[in-house]
Amino acid sequence: MNQIVEKSPTDPTIDVPDYQLKQFQELILKLFQCCQERMQYQCERFGLPDAEFRCLMLFGEERYLTAKGIAHKMNVVKSRVSKIIEGLLKKKLIQRIKDPEDSRISLLSLTPQGSKKLNDINGFLKKVHYEVLTQMEPDQRKTVLTNLDILKASMEAVKEMMV
Repeated sequence: MNQIVEKSPTDPTIDVPDYQLKQFQELILKLFQCCQERMQYQCERFGLPDAEFRCLMLFGEERYLTAKGIAHKMNVVKSRVSKIIEGLLKKKLIQRIKDPEDSRISLLSLTPQGSKKLNDINGFLKKVHYEVLTQMEPDQRKTVLTNLDILKASMEAVKEMMV
């Protein structure tokens, strides 16, 4: 059986068999599609467009955010963030507060309704992730989590090389 073997451009001593490269590409594609489908489902379930959903999730880490901070974390331009913020304000999920130290800056925070929505979303995500993990035996879970950590580190290293 003849296999094409890819040589690493950075380390020619590392060989990756063609079948592994193809399998990896297919698995990443399928995982990405699965995640996209779940994202679409959860956006519909919680009545939020994707960008508003992702923005709302940022408040789980922070009590207050600025439009500039949101733009940076979401990797979008400030004008796009303005539209996202307006959508969340109209839905009464966030509110604007003047920064006590600098009145030129508006801080954004969750409203009680926004906190409830975020808690509902986090509960849903916890349940989904629990269900995924319970599809595996305990030893498999440990292995999968270890390997996903390795995959994440590898992908971040390659991302750094591309910048």
